[in-house]
Amino acid sequence: MSKKVKIFEVGLRDGLQYEKKTLSIEVRKRLALDLIDAGVQNLEIGAFVNPERVPQMIGTDKVVSGLIKQQYNGKISMNTNFSALVPNEHGMMNAVGSGINEVAVFTAASKTFALKNINCTPKESLKRFAPVMRLAKKFKMRVRGYISTCFGCPFEGRVSEKQVVDMAERLFDLGVYELSIGDTIGVATPQQVKSLSFQLFRIAPTKKIALHFHDTRGTAIANVLEGLDVGIRTFDSSIGGLGGCPFAKGAQGNVATEDVIYMLNGMGFETGIDLKALIKINYKLQKILGHGLPAKLSKAGVPWWQ
Repeated sequence: MSKKVKIFEVGLRDGLQYEKKTLSIEVRKRLALDLIDAGVQNLEIGAFVNPERVPQMIGTDKVVSGLIKQQYNGKISMNTNFSALVPNEHGMMNAVGSGINEVAVFTAASKTFALKNINCTPKESLKRFAPVMRLAKKFKMRVRGYISTCFGCPFEGRVSEKQVVDMAERLFDLGVYELSIGDTIGVATPQQVKSLSFQLFRIAPTKKIALHFHDTRGTAIANVLEGLDVGIRTFDSSIGGLGGCPFAKGAQGNVATEDVIYMLNGMGFETGIDLKALIKINYKLQKILGHGLPAKLSKAGVPWWQ
């Protein structure tokens, strides 16, 4: 089985959108460049959403166009993949104008969570995605899919595997190239990860499944390990553990990129990401944001003998 693991860095979107402080366009571009210099090749760098609802994502078009320009000028490798969230056709048109070549659509397995978070039911969200997919095909853009609350909902409780698989199948039918399965409120345990993964493998190969864990209850790294054991090789993570969920009491952020990389390095997996460079970015972020970050490795440091 492959020892190469793809890390999809989501800190600049899924992480920063929960921060009280809105970072400038230049700071967000600089952070993206720092992550790229550290070896990160897949980055979600913003969202084409209503700025009144998510002011932290204002200027995503300028962040994107600035990075794309540097890519075409040879300052960033053409192998670097940028992605941005789009909620609907309007957001997609803005994405097309920015020059980005990949977008992401976001829905939930739980009806109540979807209504509160994206103001529509999961079924209605699929209708919104149809024109997004048509535009993606027209402009030769890839579309990544997110399903949140795959292991539990703060309003409905336990979410059945059937709900998740049914939604996943619909998204694959629409044409997403990869699907990120989210533990939005951090309730999953390794056994649940194993069970749901095997159900998903009935409709899609492992290479089309990514896992997205939050560390609310301290199980995120264990869940990543379980994902590795069942053959998944793509994981979402966030620099410093940035992120959270406004609907989950005590919610922590996404699993920290540096914590995941430390474990993967110790197990002989290849990511191409420089761990010590990530720690430097973490420290820089703490100064920019004005508060600490939950990533464990950046607090304890890499052992002196490594």
